[in-house]
Amino acid sequence: MNILNEIKKEKIYGIIREDNPEVSYEIAKAYIEGGIKIIELNSPLEVTEKISKENNVIIAQGGIITTAQAHRALDAGANIISSPIFQTNLVRFASCYKAFLIPSVTTPNEAYSAWRARMALIKIYPVSEMGGVGYIQDMVKPMPFLNLLPCGFVKLDEIEGYIKAGALAVGVGRELYGSKNYNEIVKTAKEILKMIK
Repeated sequence: MNILNEIKKEKIYGIIREDNPEVSYEIAKAYIEGGIKIIELNSPLEVTEKISKENNVIIAQGGIITTAQAHRALDAGANIISSPIFQTNLVRFASCYKAFLIPSVTTPNEAYSAWRARMALIKIYPVSEMGGVGYIQDMVKPMPFLNLLPCGFVKLDEIEGYIKAGALAVGVGRELYGSKNYNEIVKTAKEILKMIK
């Protein structure tokens, strides 16, 4: 499986930040029913273990900042290691274990450094605080070789704009599931996927 190609094809990178395993699992199931196939879990590893058994779903374990955490995430069934930072220990770990690492950066200089470190996909976080769609557009224009994943308070009606600005895919979290029940999450996910495809 080529993870980068799958993310590029799907366009939506569903994020879940929940400490309660039951709540996180229910949201993940709603994402899957709604058609979201790339899911980042910032939740206990027991949720990753369960969701990784689902067919046709790619799981990222979020919040990884140490190699020990990365080891545990892979052992739990994660396909992707997602980090809120960009640092060399995780880059070396990913290279050694042939793991797909998504580091997070904020500035063009950091994004370029991550690309030089052979990161296939780079998370721009928090994108809304940095300038939103215009920030991605300004970053991609001089560096069209960057594969960017904008994340952080992305509004649902901004997704299409990020894609048009040059983002490979868009990370969406609380806007997709916050204050919604299971059926509402499923419906919203379907509507988003229909909008961008």
